[in-house]
Amino acid sequence: MELSHSLTLNETALQQLPESKKPIFIFEWLRFLNKIIGAANKSDIKGCQQKLVGQLVAQMSVCTGAPTRQLVANALATLFSVGDTFLLFETINKCNDVLKNKDDSPSFLPTRLASVTCIGAMYERLGRMMGRSYEDTVHILLKSLRNAESQLRVQIMITLEKITAGMGSAASNVHKDIYKATKVGLTDRAMPVRRAAATCLIELSKYAPFLYTSELENMCQLCYRSLETCSSYETRCAVAQLIGCLLATTQNPPKEVVRASQSNSGKGAPRLVSLEEALALLSTGFLRGGTSFLKGEIIKGSSGVARELRVGVTQAYVIFIQELGPLWLEKNMMTFLKHLSELIGNPKASTSHVDAVYSRKCVNFIMRCTLGRMLGEKAQTAACKEISFVIVQHMNAVDVNSDNPNNGSAEVGSQHVLVCMLLELGNLVLALSTSSSTIVLDPHLNLIDCVLSVLLHPNFAARLSASWCLQCICIALPSQLHPLIARCCNKIDSLKASTEAIAGYSCAIAALVGCVSRTPLGIPHVRGKVVFNLAEELLRSASQNSRLSLHRTQAGWLIIGSVMTLGVAVVKGLLPRMLLLWKNSFPRSNKEIESEKARGDAFTWQVTLEGRAGALSSMYSFLLHCHELAGEDTIRRLLLPIEAALLMLVSISNIVKQYGQQLKASAAMVRLRLYQVLSLLPPQSFESHYSSVLKLLVSEFTLAESGANTSSSLLRSICAAHHAPLLSPALHHPDLNALEEQLHSNSATGALEHDPTSLYRSKNDSTHPLPLGVAVIDTSVNLFGLMFPLVANKNRLKMLNLFIEMIRASKSQRQEAIQTNILCALLIALKKLTDTKGSLGQDDVKKMTTTLLMDGLTQTNSLLRCASGEAIGRMAQVIGDPHFVASLAQTSFDKLRSARDATSRTGHSLALGCLHRCVGGMGSSHHLSTSISILLALAKDSTAPIVQVWSLHALSMIADSGGPMFSSYVDPSLNLLLDLLLSCSSSEVQHCIGKCLQALITTIGPELQSSDSATVSARWSLLCGCNLVQQHSDPYVQAEAVTCLQQMHMFAPRHVNLSSLVPMLVRKLFSDHLLLRRAAVSCLRQLAQREALEVCHHVLAMLAEDSDEHSSVVIPESGLPGLLFSLLDCESDDVLVSHVQQTLLFTLHALAPTHLRMWLTLCREVLTNAQDGSADSGLKEGLDPTADDEDLVEFHATIDPDPHPALPPRWTSRVFAAQCVAKIIHECGNNAAHFDLSVAREKAAKGSKEEFLVLHLSELIRMGFIAATSESDQLRLEGLNILQLVIDKFARSPEPEFAGHVILEQYQAQVGAALRPAFAADTASHVTARACEVCSTWIGSGVARDLNDLRRVHQLLVSSLGKLNEASTEGLYNESAATLEKLAILKAWAEVYIVSQTGTEQLKTPDSPSDQNSSEENLGNLVAPELQSLSQYWLAALKDHAMLGLPPEFSSQLPHSGGAFYSNEAIDSVRQYYRQAWAPMLCATALWLNNCPTEKTSNETDSSTKGSGLPSSASRNGSDSKNDASSNNVMTADRFHLLLGTCVSYLCGGACEEAQEEMCLQALHTLLQHPLPASIVAENSPLAIEIVSLMHRRVVSCDSASLHQLSVSVVELIVRAALSHLTRLKHKEHQCSGRPANHPCEGCDADLVAEGGDTGEINPSSSLVFAALQVCLCCLVRHEPSIAPQMVAAAPSLLGAPRSRPDRHVRDRLLADTVGLCSLLPDLCSPAGGVAILPTILFMSTGMLRECSFADHEVNSATCDVSCAPQSLLLSTCCKSLAVLCSHSYASDPRSAEQWCRLLQSALATTIDNAKICEEEREVCETVVLRAVTEFVVHSPDSVTAPHNLRYPLLNLYKSTIHHTSAQVRLSCCEQLYRIFRECSEPLSTVFMQALAPRLLYQLHKTLTASCSTELRLFDVLVDAIMLTFDRTLPKYRCELLNVVVSFLVECLSSDSSSALCEIALKRLQTLAPLHPQARIL
Repeated sequence: MELSHSLTLNETALQQLPESKKPIFIFEWLRFLNKIIGAANKSDIKGCQQKLVGQLVAQMSVCTGAPTRQLVANALATLFSVGDTFLLFETINKCNDVLKNKDDSPSFLPTRLASVTCIGAMYERLGRMMGRSYEDTVHILLKSLRNAESQLRVQIMITLEKITAGMGSAASNVHKDIYKATKVGLTDRAMPVRRAAATCLIELSKYAPFLYTSELENMCQLCYRSLETCSSYETRCAVAQLIGCLLATTQNPPKEVVRASQSNSGKGAPRLVSLEEALALLSTGFLRGGTSFLKGEIIKGSSGVARELRVGVTQAYVIFIQELGPLWLEKNMMTFLKHLSELIGNPKASTSHVDAVYSRKCVNFIMRCTLGRMLGEKAQTAACKEISFVIVQHMNAVDVNSDNPNNGSAEVGSQHVLVCMLLELGNLVLALSTSSSTIVLDPHLNLIDCVLSVLLHPNFAARLSASWCLQCICIALPSQLHPLIARCCNKIDSLKASTEAIAGYSCAIAALVGCVSRTPLGIPHVRGKVVFNLAEELLRSASQNSRLSLHRTQAGWLIIGSVMTLGVAVVKGLLPRMLLLWKNSFPRSNKEIESEKARGDAFTWQVTLEGRAGALSSMYSFLLHCHELAGEDTIRRLLLPIEAALLMLVSISNIVKQYGQQLKASAAMVRLRLYQVLSLLPPQSFESHYSSVLKLLVSEFTLAESGANTSSSLLRSICAAHHAPLLSPALHHPDLNALEEQLHSNSATGALEHDPTSLYRSKNDSTHPLPLGVAVIDTSVNLFGLMFPLVANKNRLKMLNLFIEMIRASKSQRQEAIQTNILCALLIALKKLTDTKGSLGQDDVKKMTTTLLMDGLTQTNSLLRCASGEAIGRMAQVIGDPHFVASLAQTSFDKLRSARDATSRTGHSLALGCLHRCVGGMGSSHHLSTSISILLALAKDSTAPIVQVWSLHALSMIADSGGPMFSSYVDPSLNLLLDLLLSCSSSEVQHCIGKCLQALITTIGPELQSSDSATVSARWSLLCGCNLVQQHSDPYVQAEAVTCLQQMHMFAPRHVNLSSLVPMLVRKLFSDHLLLRRAAVSCLRQLAQREALEVCHHVLAMLAEDSDEHSSVVIPESGLPGLLFSLLDCESDDVLVSHVQQTLLFTLHALAPTHLRMWLTLCREVLTNAQDGSADSGLKEGLDPTADDEDLVEFHATIDPDPHPALPPRWTSRVFAAQCVAKIIHECGNNAAHFDLSVAREKAAKGSKEEFLVLHLSELIRMGFIAATSESDQLRLEGLNILQLVIDKFARSPEPEFAGHVILEQYQAQVGAALRPAFAADTASHVTARACEVCSTWIGSGVARDLNDLRRVHQLLVSSLGKLNEASTEGLYNESAATLEKLAILKAWAEVYIVSQTGTEQLKTPDSPSDQNSSEENLGNLVAPELQSLSQYWLAALKDHAMLGLPPEFSSQLPHSGGAFYSNEAIDSVRQYYRQAWAPMLCATALWLNNCPTEKTSNETDSSTKGSGLPSSASRNGSDSKNDASSNNVMTADRFHLLLGTCVSYLCGGACEEAQEEMCLQALHTLLQHPLPASIVAENSPLAIEIVSLMHRRVVSCDSASLHQLSVSVVELIVRAALSHLTRLKHKEHQCSGRPANHPCEGCDADLVAEGGDTGEINPSSSLVFAALQVCLCCLVRHEPSIAPQMVAAAPSLLGAPRSRPDRHVRDRLLADTVGLCSLLPDLCSPAGGVAILPTILFMSTGMLRECSFADHEVNSATCDVSCAPQSLLLSTCCKSLAVLCSHSYASDPRSAEQWCRLLQSALATTIDNAKICEEEREVCETVVLRAVTEFVVHSPDSVTAPHNLRYPLLNLYKSTIHHTSAQVRLSCCEQLYRIFRECSEPLSTVFMQALAPRLLYQLHKTLTASCSTELRLFDVLVDAIMLTFDRTLPKYRCELLNVVVSFLVECLSSDSSSALCEIALKRLQTLAPLHPQARIL
């Protein structure tokens, strides 16, 4: 196929191909030609133009498909526009000759189509270059149109459109002729012809003014007639587009038309219609249809309007407004709303209830598409005002207090207007969210009062709409929820005698209570009880007044049902009363039911049934929202009224028949509620009633007792999941579902009046409940599906027999409805069986089910065939028997081979596909080949497109499920698909081909990347198929093409050309079709994940290309991110918006660090909305002012404004932009240069092109300020989050120009101004809570150091302290909101106090220690006045947290009145708030208590921890006595246990957050520093052991070195406390033994009280020493695994090294503290116990010597530098530990000395052995060994080193190291010898002197030429060591020794020695001379 890529057709290569490949070869050549011909060299084109034209003209006669002929036409048009035109007219003549040909055979039709297509392409591209040839061409085309086939008529219409577009006004002489032809086309029997005619007329209207002047009414009449019989969605859209464009042109005509009409006014010039006349033309079509017109008047007596017409006119309304633009809509808002009011208020719009509902849907659709999508937030606010005026106007026309029946017409006229206006008002307010506060709270507008007034309207639908609108207002503004509920409750109390008031306000209460769960903060708990009491009172008083009984009953149960939505916390206390109400609402026995039947009239029965339906609805609400309370006992009690309801329904059928329609609806409502309740109950609970329930259900959906042909609405949605291509095209356009659904044969649209309970149940604001009849069928079908798997086999068989009989006994529409319901029920039952892995039943059940479903496969209704095929697949999946599956497949095979009707072939082909999909490739492999061959054969049948569609759909399902087993069928499938793509133009077929291509791509999968010939061929074919599908005009087909290319990119990204894919996707983003936009965004999201940078480059390249060409695609300068941000403001689809946001985030992640300025600019533009001018008012300092360009304003004033301006960013887009800013800060967090101004400037000065965040700090502050001070709560939260991140990241960034200052200091005013609004009284609690966090972060950051600067934010926190005293039950929100706010305040203060006490180490820079200290001092001064009360609040909150953390079995111990900051009702919701806030308060309380004295007497108790924990109001006012104040400021045992329990509870709780865990351990460490907690822990040995064991678990389970450090520190404090306690015990025991007080305790029996006793046995379960050793060993092993490799191997997951290795100094500090802790442990033991643990301690201490030598392996040990020096801190600690152990008292205690010394000898031998290893394998540095050995020699008893096998190796070690090549090692050896000579006993030191003194003299002689510092130090130490041997030398040799030393010193004074050495020698001589005058120089 590469040979096809040439400028002219390679005919030689073409002839060599087989016939099946030639069309693809030609198509690929044409595609390549169209791609390069525009960019080719003109000389190359001219050289081969004649040949190329000949080849293209020749292809006209052979091309059979639309894609090929379109490419031929485009190539010819481009060729003549780029090259010469000398063959142009000859080509035109050839095309005209083809049209003149009289051959009408089907074989000649493709040639005619190709000729017409070429004519259209050339006229469109060349335009007026075609001269006057258009006259003949148009004449020929119009003549050909008369007898043309439909496909040719479509193409002629398209060509006429292109001629009109290309020639423009130059062809005005043929415009009338074209108009006449298209008029006929508008009413053509073929829908595609109508569509093409409408499109042609739209283009014609741009150049033919008569269409929208003199012919306007005729055109509208013609369009309405076309719409009345229009069955195609695409055609309806095209005709609606024509109407909208024509009427929009009348209001915004071309300027030349306006000038002509003005200049010829009064001379018969065509008149442009006014706005009112244009709207009247639209309303005429909406109300009366396309009947004859008489100057705007319509003859009376016309019939009803067709739904197709009404839907089309509705779309025309939308297009009319969209064409005029948002500016026009804002200007004519009132006129538009007034017209819509008149439209829906007209009686002809609501001739019946169904008609009224559909009309309201249409009007609401118009308002949603215009007011909801076209307007910005400011204009939407104005629209809310206008709508409120309309509502007031219509309410004033209704007398709500009048009983005059003559008012009925006014009420009917107003109710639909009010419903539409209220629904739109609710939607607008909901979209504006908290930004709507300005209009909702406007006292002059009184919007809420306006809506409340509608609650008294006589019409039920109007009242419900008002209630729903109030609900929307409260969701948008949660602060209005509680006041409105209280207001409505008061209104019901005051208007008890009004039926409208009871009904209206009860609906409002139900709606408001139902939306509580959708608000962030809820309502006070007590309000739920008040509302329930009100409802209960309504029910009790219902029987007192017969006129009000029905309304009170309905109102009471409606309110109770809404109360159930408040959740378990509210309902739990009301449940006993609820159960009693439910029990009393139903008869308790058959006798009572019989007595009821014997009395009562229709009204009484209506009240009774409505009351029982209400009781069941509240029961359903209870089970739905409080299922946790539905325990076994509750369900058992619920079954009593349910059984009574069942008995009643069975027995009152005669009553219902007797009273007819009056009770029919009420009885149906009872059945609906009963089915709903049963669907939520466990099926086993009503098992005894299966028979009666199933009888009701089967009777219900088989319409046994109903004359209406009602069908279920569920079937379409069930089938649409897998079979959308086979169903209505409206499913392809979900944005128009609200309109298109009314055109379905069994459609049912929703309305609020169908079910009032939807006010509190519905979570989707766009859907409303279906009519009662449909809802009952849906619920019964669903319940049957749940129950069918549980019934016996014989019952299943009976029901299936009944179903078959019912279907056969019915006919026509009734049969279709019954079959629909039965199939829906069976589908749900089979799905339930699949989920539960149940069995369908015995063979007779299988046979009957198969018979039932096979009959459905041959039904004419496509939905029934879909359902039957799906059910067959699910049945095979449930049965799972290969033989049964084979029999089903064989049945379909036989039918497909024999049947010739389309219905059978489609049904059975779908059945095959469903069988394979449900059973899977492995389960259906035996008949896979047969299925595919049959389906491929069916797909080739071009005479039946519907068969092709269904067979291709089945083929795609088989390919999807077949997996690798389908691989061998890929080639034949691909060949068929390509043939169909080239020959078939049906959109349904093309769509299914797209699905098949997706399945084939998935089948091949990653193998598409391979390079073998078969894969290359398949990949090329797939890409070619994707391009063919993409060329189709249908947007749904194009969406499939995009999905195909997306999958190709997933599996073979290198073979997908992004340079063509990305521009195509960007253009698709501007499509009018939602599914196409979804597909494009989804594909962009995938591309952005992998190749974001390349994608953005391609979009920017489009920007450069489109600037040269006039393109309709407008791309902003910011490229793809800016384009996607603009989409966020226009799109309302949740899926699409989510994908856009994800694409932006992927792009941001890839590009933000490198394109920082672009991203920040983009986010700033979105946040600084032009409508939000007040946002910058607070920015007075530190930010650049916005320029005010008056010249530009004057210049633009004379230019007409753009009628379609870009929408200003909505609040949701601004929230996302703020989130992007936070994401940018996170993305830059890994590069320190982003937060250091000096580094950023340095890199910028060096020419670096990097962008740094610190250079945009002012923008970040500004964006955070704007967001934090906006009207939207969500945006305020994001703004505060930005400020928090900025403070965290930049608090330590220094200011280069001012040393000692940080860069954030200049923004203190902005931060304070941004935080101040969050502390206002009317701010929501969660916003204030977030602001408190930012306050504490700001204060704790240390940026503000001056006292006055600190007070700016500190005052905000001080002002918030007043809220701590407010009662939790008061306010607008739930008690949990008050808890959230109070805990946030206390947490903020705790964090500030922690900083004031401990400081922030990270802020302590060397440049400004004094500033830091002053900052902490200032903080301390600010916190001190509030500390007295804060400490008590912290203690109270910690007590609350401890109580809430109790297990459920201890819930009875919780205080009945609640805690200090929570109420019992809000316990479940406040736990999370305590979990977030307790840690800082714990740490702060520990710090405060650590500074407090111990209580004086043990019997004093702390009232604050035993009561509520809150200080009294008198305490706040400072009137407490000093004694009371001082008693609160003490450390008590109760307080310690509270804090300790909190710590232990959290640390034992499993998964912990590192920050909270660190605070917890820090608090515990702080507490144990106080003497009282230390003594408590020391005295309670089990408690101490438990805490140490807990620290052990922390060391094992966490990876943070800081946490390990804290754990070890806590253990050390406990050990030291235990040592102090043990010392006291020993002293007490010593005194008891009668020994003198001054006698030492060592060596006496008092030591035996320690662990180990006299036996030395230590019990691990009760030993503090053992627990501490565990901590030490695990800590050492985790950070130095080599110390115990066997332990690590035994538990690698627990004792492995931390995932992130800590810094070296942190690790050394931790290891040193651990080793130091080990050395303390022998003091806790008796002598025998000390001996028992000594091996472990020595093992760890000596083992860490290896770690001390870590750095020695990285350098050459022979070098004379400090690199050989060991780690000083760790080494010194190890040596100190060895010294402590060697000099321990137990080493000389007679009871342990022998064993102790033996262990010391073993440790010494091990240490010496470390130095015996050869140089290459040595692990321990010699210096480390020397230091350790010296500790043994110096501190241990002499007996330790006395054995020859130790002493001689010791001496050899020193002898070898004193001659080491490294000066550092020699120096260390001499230093250690100096210590031995000086500190050891005389006999031992003498031994070392005798052995090593000569070697010292030798080394002294070698250092006489020392020059480096190490050697100089060595010389000095050698002299000191030798002089120590002087006193031990025999007197007769002392003089000689002295002379030798002096001679060495004198020799150093020679000129060859260094000056430093001379100076040292001279000083030594000066010192020795007076002491030894006898010395002489030899």
